[in-house]
Amino acid sequence: MELAELKVTRYAVSARVATITLHRPERLNAWTGRMHAEYLSLLQRAAADPEVRVIVVTGAGRGFCAGADARALEGHVERGSYDDGLRDDVARPGYGIRPEFDADFASQFGIPKPMIAAVNGPAAGVGLVLACYCDLRFAAQGAKLTTSHGRLGLPAEYGLSWLLPRLLGVTRAADLLLSSRIVLAEEAKQLGLVNEVLPPEELLPFTYDYAGRLATEIAPSSLAATKLQLYRDLHGDVASSVRDAGSRMVEMMQGADFAEGVAALTEKRPPTFPDQLA
Repeated sequence: MELAELKVTRYAVSARVATITLHRPERLNAWTGRMHAEYLSLLQRAAADPEVRVIVVTGAGRGFCAGADARALEGHVERGSYDDGLRDDVARPGYGIRPEFDADFASQFGIPKPMIAAVNGPAAGVGLVLACYCDLRFAAQGAKLTTSHGRLGLPAEYGLSWLLPRLLGVTRAADLLLSSRIVLAEEAKQLGLVNEVLPPEELLPFTYDYAGRLATEIAPSSLAATKLQLYRDLHGDVASSVRDAGSRMVEMMQGADFAEGVAALTEKRPPTFPDQLA
């Protein structure tokens, strides 16, 4: 379901790149049920749009996402239980691709387009979760990142106990998960948590330049297949990966993207890949 009105997010498409902006700058884009619903709706829109090839997620103002809104947390304490505030008819982008992806945020693995988190400021708790389930993470210098759950007396959120060891290794993941300590973007790059660290004013230009190269130089069919292979293979074994790659090779060699890629290589020109049908 797509929401008719956006209150806490913004959406824009330019040059085949969709940007989803978390927009509660006065609260460092703290996460709420409404934001979650709008985010899913926009992610579904971007995933279904054949003119969108890459998705960028960022925050308005000086924060990426400071985690769950404090007022919402107070409500959880009063109820003595967790309520995400989501309706039954909320959008479920990425669901139905593989059973192991069918859960909050893990479903981003099922989105057939690269997702880049442009971490412009603090990313804590669910904000860090959102960034980690993106395929790439670029961060502004000095941005603070933390799992934060331990300081709230909670377990690791949304599968981070599965994901972080695969991103960082068990030892480094244990440090971040057990301590809930704050790491700056510079250390996060050393740990392997982010791909690049840039001056704040260069973060979005760099992100859009990178996204633009993916959108124009790489076949959309290849982006979709490679992303699915990447996360499918995290759940499988190497022999299955080899066999799956072989069957995809046979299928994709019959497609227009392969023909265009070979023609461009032969003619020594940049490829022009057609938009994929939704």
